[in-house]
Parts: sequence; structure tokens; C-alpha cells
Amino acid sequence: MKNIIIGTAGHIDHGKTTLIKALTGTDTDRLKEEKKRGISIDLGFTHFDLPSGKRAGIIDVPGHEKFIRNMLAGVGGMDIVMLVIAADEGIMPQTKEHLDILSLLNLKKGVIVLTKVGMVDDDWLQLIKEDIRESVSETFLEKAEIVEVDSHTGYGISRLIEVIDSITDETEGRDAHSPARMPIDRVFTIVGFGTVVTGTLIEGKINVEDTLEILPQKEKVRVRSLQVHGKSVDTAYAGQRVAVNLANIKKEDIDRGHILAQVDSLEITMMLDGRFKSLKDAPRAIKNRDRVRLYHGASELMARIVLLDRDQLSAGESCFVQLRLEEETAVKRDDKMVLRFYSPMETIGSITVIDPKPKKHKQGDARVLQELKVREAGTPEDILEKQIERYSSEFPDGSFLVKATGHQLADIEEMARALEIKGRIHILEQQIYIHDKFYRDIIKAAMSQLSAYHAKNPLREGMLKEELKSKLFPKSKSKGIDAIFSLLEKDNIIRLTGKNAALKSFEIQFSPPQQKIKAAIEETFLKHMFSPPNIDEIISKIPNKPQEIQQVFEAMVGIELVKISSDLFIHRDAYDKAIVLLKEYVNQHESITLGEFRDLLETSRKYAMAFLEYFDNNKVTRRQEDKRVLF
Repeated sequence: MKNIIIGTAGHIDHGKTTLIKALTGTDTDRLKEEKKRGISIDLGFTHFDLPSGKRAGIIDVPGHEKFIRNMLAGVGGMDIVMLVIAADEGIMPQTKEHLDILSLLNLKKGVIVLTKVGMVDDDWLQLIKEDIRESVSETFLEKAEIVEVDSHTGYGISRLIEVIDSITDETEGRDAHSPARMPIDRVFTIVGFGTVVTGTLIEGKINVEDTLEILPQKEKVRVRSLQVHGKSVDTAYAGQRVAVNLANIKKEDIDRGHILAQVDSLEITMMLDGRFKSLKDAPRAIKNRDRVRLYHGASELMARIVLLDRDQLSAGESCFVQLRLEEETAVKRDDKMVLRFYSPMETIGSITVIDPKPKKHKQGDARVLQELKVREAGTPEDILEKQIERYSSEFPDGSFLVKATGHQLADIEEMARALEIKGRIHILEQQIYIHDKFYRDIIKAAMSQLSAYHAKNPLREGMLKEELKSKLFPKSKSKGIDAIFSLLEKDNIIRLTGKNAALKSFEIQFSPPQQKIKAAIEETFLKHMFSPPNIDEIISKIPNKPQEIQQVFEAMVGIELVKISSDLFIHRDAYDKAIVLLKEYVNQHESITLGEFRDLLETSRKYAMAFLEYFDNNKVTRRQEDKRVLF
């Protein structure tokens, strides 16, 4: 079922709270100071049932300019607004500012409620309505119905309820499939229950026993119980006013403006990129690096605004900006925020978030401006591709991209598969995502490094894999590097053998003099089948440069020569023959001792022991007390 939040807006003493009492029977002023002064200071909450059966939550906001911060904490959760205007006063300064704020936050549905109509005559009422129509022209309320009411007598209340009910049918429901997110607007303690937070669940759903987190401090909490409109529920859905009883946290650790969210669904940030749009009648121009007040969800944050393509922005203009915050917060792409001057506190305009966690930009960077332009207009798939392209060097996985894009993991995986089919990205082992541009750069770098290595070391099987990793990714230890190497091997770019990496096309090529050295080494090893020489003996017996002999020798290891230990090598033919003799003997006698194996090979105990230990390590044989059996 669609869940709707209705809110009030308007100047102080225009009858917002009295109107809600007439609609619902509830007085939303709960503070002693509110009762004493007769004005709303903080947000008030209640609900009522519409004729269609829908249950709507109601948020009452204060109208006094001193409490605009509290007003802003409530408007972000509204689906429909009742712009309340007193017939005896008409449009007033806070009426105008509230309407500006609602427009900046892209609210689309509402009704204009003209209160206190019993206090004026018909001619005055007609003048006020004409003034209202002129004031709301070119806003989302320009075609909204004006409903005349008297909250004390009940006149017009039934008609107002009918209008609200019809508007709810035209209102889009909130996204219950995205990760849960609820800006917190109240925190209190109930004896016997503990910490309770309330807010409008703007996305997703919350279940009893869910583990969520409080942002920006990333404090994990457990949901003990839930209430919606004063009734206990097992699940709360987007678009509902929710009270959440939390375990594992104290009231003192939560403030208004903090966010209750699905774990690891949002990035914590000190900067954000977005499009800033100044009000047409903004009181003054905003300058580069001005200090501003930023209102997001239920929070007020201080920030410096960096105009990315100019030094000053006048009323009615728009440009890309970077906000550098003075404290951490958590935002998503497409979030809308209200900006006010730091002092005096006047509303300037709004920010629509494009990148919730950008890198620091320089003013006038054409590349940054072009990228923001593309990302602003992009589809969810385009945005995902851009995020993968941007973060490929960090080897992002699904959970990383959930925070970077604000999408659910299942949606990311589906879009990523489509991008992979198009050849735009690559999905590596462990669900790591990299962009094709990044991969092409890695291919070029790997080929360059290995080509240079092979030219310098033509007789070596390849560069150590760890050395190549450090050259390609000097600042990373990610497991994604191994996945990249696997992809390079799969795509026939490189060949991985043991601890080495080589170009797939690389083959060791011996010169005629080196061929003679190689033949001499083989002859020596074959002559001493099971009592092989070490490298120093080889060098002393072959009349050539020691360095070149060493290089030929190393090139033969793994091909003609088998490495038994750090300083013991055996010819491949001798190794194969030793295996055959060993298996034949054990098949006849069931096992073999060290001495028997030594005699079988007609070698020394030292060599026989080394061979058997090598066979043990490679699961050819298995030791049983002082004997070996086949593995």
C-alpha cells in the first residue's frame, strides 16, 4: 500500500497547528514552551485516515523564521504539502521562504489552505486569493486548489480532506526496494525500552531484529521494535513515519540529523559534487568559497562552496559546485539540499548531488566539468560504469559500489552483467569490477614491463610475479591484482609458470654459442645421472664466461633441469628414470628405505635423501617411520 506523508508550511500564526487539530483531533504542540507561547517551535507529528482507507502521516513545521532549521528538518520527508495562509494577512515573508524551500526540494504535490476565512469579508477574500495565485505562479502549486477553511468551526475541513485524498492518488510512492534510509529528527529514551529514534523512512524498509547503522559515526545497532502511527509492526516501509527502538546505543550518542541506514549502504564524506541552483530572487550573489549552511534530511551542516566554473553566481543562475563540509555526513546521488547564507541566514538555493564522495577539484578544470555534465545526465547504468571507471584502481566489489551508487547489490550485479556483455567492464574473480579502459592500460603496462625484461634477460623464463605486481600496482596489495593476472593469462597476454610471469609470445632463444653451453651442461648432468654437479662445478668445467653459463643454466631450470632444492638440480631424464625405478621397487616390495633407494640409484646417501624429500613434498611418496610408500 502507498504510504503518504503530508506536511504543513507557512508563516507563523497562520493556523497550521490548529488546522491539523481540526483534521485529526490531535494537538501537535508537545513542548511546554510551545503551550506557553502559543507557537510551534519544533516539529509535530500525528496521522489520520483518509476516506479511501489510506493512513497518512502528518508533519507540522514551525512558521517562525527563528525556527527555520526545525522546519527544514521536517520537509525532506513530505510527499504532499498544505501551504497554510491566513485570510486576514495573506502572503507573508515565511510563506514565501517556505514555498521557496519546498520548490528547491522538488516537492510536486500540494494544496493551498486559506485559513481564518470567517475573519474577513468576501471582497477581501477575493483579493487575497488573487494575490496568492500571483505569488505561486511558476511554482509547483500554480495549479493547486485553494481550499477555504475555518478550523474553529470546521468549515471547509471535509472539502480539504477530499482534496488531499484525491492528491494521494496522483502521488508517487517511495522506493521500498532501495537500502533503508531514515534521517533522524527525534531521539529520546523510554523507561524499560531504552533509546528510541523517529523519522520519515525515505527509502527501503526496516524489520524488527535488523542490524542497521547510525551515520556518520557508523555505529551498528539492532532494531528491538518498531511503531508506525503508534502501533507496533514487524516491518516499516518507505513513506511512513517510524519510531525505532534501538539496542546497543545510548541516547547521548545520537543527534537530530544523524541517519539510520542499512549497513554499508552509504559512503561517509567530507565533500560532495552537485549542481547548485540559485533562487530567482536570491537576496545576493554567492561568491567562490563562501561559507554556507547546508540542510540535508534533518541535519544542518556548515560548508565552503567552490564554484567550479566561475567566481560568482547571481540570482537565478546555475552551475556545478563542490561543497567542502566541516563535518562528516552521508548522502546519495540525486539527494536535494537547501543552502542558506551563513550570516545573515537567508535561503540561497539548492544543491542536487551528483557525486556523494568526490576527489578534491581545482576550479576551472575542464575535464571535471565535462565528467560532471555526463554523470548528471546519465542513466543508472551510465552512473555505475562511471563509478567503476573512476575506482578501478581500487578494485571495487559489489559492496563498494552499493555505497558509491546507492543501488541494491542485485541491481548492480544485473547492470554490471549488461555492461560486461557490451565490453565496457570486466567482472573478475570474487566479484571485482574494473573498467575496460583501466584493463587496456594494464595490458599496455604489463607488455611494456615484460618486453623490457625479456630484452634484458633473454634466457630467463620470466620476471618474478611479485616484481611485476609491484611495478604495475606500486601502491596496492589488493586481492584484485591476482584476479587481474588471471584475466591477463586467460586473454593470452601473459604466461604464468610457478613464481614467474612472461609474455605469452615469449620463448627462450639460444644463440649458437649458448647452444654449445647448453649441450655441455646437459652432457655433464647426464653423465652424473644421480650424483649431479652444482653450478660452480659446471662453470669450472666449461670454457666460457661464468655469467653467460649462469644465464643458460637458469634458462634450463624447469625445462631440461628439475630443481630439487636450492642448490641441487637433476636432469629431467634422470628425474623420470628415478621415478620409474622407485615405483617398480615399491610395487614389488611394498615400501623402500633410504638405504635401498640409495643402492637402487647407485648414489650417495645425501642425494638419495634429497630426492626422497622432494618426492614426499610433491606427493609421490609418503613416509611411514623409516620407510616410504607410494602416495
